[in-house]
Amino acid sequence: MKPADIRERTDAELRELEAELKEKLWKARFQNFTNQLDDTASIRNIRRDIARVKTILTERARAAQEG
Repeated sequence: MKPADIRERTDAELRELEAELKEKLWKARFQNFTNQLDDTASIRNIRRDIARVKTILTERARAAQEG
């Protein structure tokens, strides 16, 4: 997921996306633990997507406080 795609969404959509990604991460970790996950790099990618979403939400919150 690219940052430009994330920035186009509203705050409510971003919070919903964050929740979905956290659930997806939990499922991927569980599958990895039970040796059912084929692409272990997906865990890393999901974690990075969550970080991108959180970063953009934080940027928006700081911009709202300043101005």
